[in-house]
Amino acid sequence: MKVVMDLCIIPIGVGVSLSDYIAACQKVLAAAPVDTHLHAYGTNIEGEWDDVMAAVKICHETVHALGAPRITTTIKLGTRTDREQTMADKIASVEEKLEGNQ
Repeated sequence: MKVVMDLCIIPIGVGVSLSDYIAACQKVLAAAPVDTHLHAYGTNIEGEWDDVMAAVKICHETVHALGAPRITTTIKLGTRTDREQTMADKIASVEEKLEGNQ
């Protein structure tokens, strides 16, 4: 099953700068068989359910291995069975409507 996920991993107990941890997670995601889009407060991920979930698990393991004693993660995800829809399709649909309203 395909899934589109919005992932936000926040290491706790490592200080105020989190970019090293986020960069490590981005490297994990880049090596996984998923498509990603980094944004200011997380990453959108698209792929097969098991691949996406496995990548999230490896991100957690990686961030813990870098010294984060705790992690809090927010996940929003969606699936659909009526048709395939990519992250790009979802954005294009909204952009088309915005162009029509101008």
